[in-house]
Amino acid sequence: MSAERVHATTHEVNVAAPAGVVYGLISDAVQWPLFFPPNVHVERLEFDGAGERLRMWATANGQVKSWTSRRVLDPERRRVEFRQELPAQPVKSMGGTWIVDSLGAESCKLTLLHDFTVADDAPDDVAWVERATDTNSRAELANLRQLAERWNRLDDLVLSFEDSVRVDGPAELVYDFLYRVGDWPELVPHVSRLDLTEDQPGVQVMAMDTVTADGSTHTTESVRVCFPHAQRIVYKQTATPLLMSAHTGEWSVVPDETGVTVTSQHSVVLRPENIEPVLGPDADVQTARRYVREALGRNSTATLNLAKKHAESAVRVL
Repeated sequence: MSAERVHATTHEVNVAAPAGVVYGLISDAVQWPLFFPPNVHVERLEFDGAGERLRMWATANGQVKSWTSRRVLDPERRRVEFRQELPAQPVKSMGGTWIVDSLGAESCKLTLLHDFTVADDAPDDVAWVERATDTNSRAELANLRQLAERWNRLDDLVLSFEDSVRVDGPAELVYDFLYRVGDWPELVPHVSRLDLTEDQPGVQVMAMDTVTADGSTHTTESVRVCFPHAQRIVYKQTATPLLMSAHTGEWSVVPDETGVTVTSQHSVVLRPENIEPVLGPDADVQTARRYVREALGRNSTATLNLAKKHAESAVRVL
């Protein structure tokens, strides 16, 4: 007989928002890195309208883990069932259900169920998974509640934008510049310090000091997931500046017949309670949107132009 047994957890929260709003946030897993603190990146691999297959990266007990899951969406019952196909160690199996129960027109209860096993039911591994599941579930539910209760303001608080530069040089050299983030303090003027670890190939954990236009320094922490064959790098800031509660982004390098387009894409959730303390008593959400757009766009465009210079200079030298 197997020594493994199924462990189960339940987490619940009441939300002062319509059940449909909460279900909408849960069902759109691709947006989870922007809405849920532990999630770094989600790639949708398959979708048939009712079921989907996802590749997910998330932090768990300070580590970056990745797995593949299948989900079944049930909008009528407001339930989402999930089951990991390829769990991350020490998990042997993991699944569960999101359940949204309406408590009225403007409130609902959200329940998150998990069940899991670990190989041989090793006590240390069981404790590790229980701790990760509890910590992440609490963070997810708390943040989802906060977002859902601001649902009528989300369009103003969430912004996405991108900047692009054309490069007359090899895509591989552009990607190389963006990938070698550990060298940026020597190559990128607005980066004054960067600590980097890459314990898993293509998964970079970094802390960076960035100098802003007014001379102040912002410290951020990020996880980057690199896709060299697709020439993409996606990232999630795990420690953000005061104006933002979440910041995700992507660097992409796309060659064509005449050159290369390199693009920096950003998605941000603003933190409204910090707008006046950071930007002054006359600032509002629109002020913060413009400020964040300009600040992030300025730094990312500067980096894009340095990648362009790196690729085009190498071509001239050759």
